[in-house]
Amino acid sequence: MSSTGLYSVFTGFSDAAGVAGNIFAFALFLSPIPTFRRIIRSQSTEQFSGLPYIYSFLNCLICLWYGMPIVSPEVILVATVNSIGAIFQFIYILIFILHADKARKLKMIGLLVAVSALFAVIVFVSLNFFESHARQMFVGYLSVFSLISMFASPLCVINLVFKTKSVEYMPFYLSLATFLMSLSFFAYGMLKYDPFISVPNGIGTILGITQLMLYFYYSSKYGEGSRDPLLASYA
Repeated sequence: MSSTGLYSVFTGFSDAAGVAGNIFAFALFLSPIPTFRRIIRSQSTEQFSGLPYIYSFLNCLICLWYGMPIVSPEVILVATVNSIGAIFQFIYILIFILHADKARKLKMIGLLVAVSALFAVIVFVSLNFFESHARQMFVGYLSVFSLISMFASPLCVINLVFKTKSVEYMPFYLSLATFLMSLSFFAYGMLKYDPFISVPNGIGTILGITQLMLYFYYSSKYGEGSRDPLLASYA
């Protein structure tokens, strides 16, 4: 097979992996909907925290910027998935603000403004102080740091499973979607020779496998719980 043919095959595989990652990520973006239905029905944020959505919004913005052609050519599927994710997180944050008490409302508005300002600074600095390759490295390291910090959520859930010996806070389909999304983008990053995509999603894949193994072990030994899932973040 010619080099052109091999390039076409690799491009096809990488695009398929990226599209699959977008689909599985979409399932994760929809996962908080039951929580927000409850918030809207009760007209209160109750004891729910808005911080996961703030963190996720910032993460999506940084990864969206990394996937833009002006920063990283040929990884546009990273930009598409994170643009959708940013829209979802922004909507969730607005709903949270509308139904929060005054103190939490002001706190969430302040955090939203701070995140937006921080992202604006990142865009300004990367465009004005870095050339193409250095710009990709700068934003790439920021995206890796952001993604790895998001793994705090799965780690907290895994720790909770160990403590309670129950999978009631770790729904199977949510864990499966997290694993499949991380695996898809790990493959996408490998095929694109992009460690800023493959490394964090490789870590996410390992955490996803761990969650699934724990699910099968504890559900078979102790049975499944019936409570609503905790708010989950994604890589």
